[in-house]
Amino acid sequence: MSVPPGQPAGPEEAAQQRVCARHPDRPTGLRCTRCERPACPECLREASVGYHCVDCLAQSSRGGREAVTVAGARIGGKPIVVPVLIALNVLAYAVTAIQSGHFQNYLSSDLFNQFSLWPVGVAGGQWIRLFTSGFLHFGPIHLLLNMVALWVIGRDLETVLGRLRFTAVYLLALLGGSTAVFLFDGLDSSVAGASGAVYGLMGGIAVAALRLKVSLRPVLIVIALNIVLSVSLPGISLLGHLGGLVLGGAATAAMVYAPRERRTVVQAGALGGLLVLLLVLLVVRDVQLGEWICTPMRCIPQ
Repeated sequence: MSVPPGQPAGPEEAAQQRVCARHPDRPTGLRCTRCERPACPECLREASVGYHCVDCLAQSSRGGREAVTVAGARIGGKPIVVPVLIALNVLAYAVTAIQSGHFQNYLSSDLFNQFSLWPVGVAGGQWIRLFTSGFLHFGPIHLLLNMVALWVIGRDLETVLGRLRFTAVYLLALLGGSTAVFLFDGLDSSVAGASGAVYGLMGGIAVAALRLKVSLRPVLIVIALNIVLSVSLPGISLLGHLGGLVLGGAATAAMVYAPRERRTVVQAGALGGLLVLLLVLLVVRDVQLGEWICTPMRCIPQ
């Protein structure tokens, strides 16, 4: 038995039985990414993110509620944040190259020295380095690899999460990577790059794929390969990558698994909780390290 579009039959019963809401005789493991009801392939239509059932499409065409993704983002929104982030990273690299007079001699750049992640500098009160370091890079190859990953992964995740939520996840992942370096790396280490935030997007896209019930294999392969590279190549901050991966995955989970009825409240509360957790860890570590007096190039304990 089938039901005409716009007249779903027993969605509660269908959800419990894992059968199509419009065709109760058809078991299915698929669901509409908008209303989340089970649906067979015949009742699903491809959307910009996931698939929508014919009932949601019919409701939208009648002027019903606006179609949204599992995170609450408007369907059809084009990525804007990702190109802006890429432009900011490229601009920061261009400034360091101009200041140093060479596209790889970043150590003679005032911008790089003042804003890269230097744990002892953070302990000396230069907390701004925790964020600004995520927009600086050690060379053109470092920049290129991160920007390609940001473009490939970020566009899909921004489409799922929406611009504001995506920005929050990106910045939390960036801060998560910097926090891991500040907590566990050497005080005199110098870390820079968007890798922590990009790894956060990798964790986020894996969580989103799990939520949307699409294949995780390609995502997991990419994450595994990048972790292997982080361990095997010299000069790579594994701590920053892992910190970003964990925070990005956790923040995205809060976005896509929040219940529809209280979505905004749950999402905001979860993001706020993650931020508070990071700030507490940073303050505790800062207290452990004691007081330091810092200039842009040198720090000494008081």
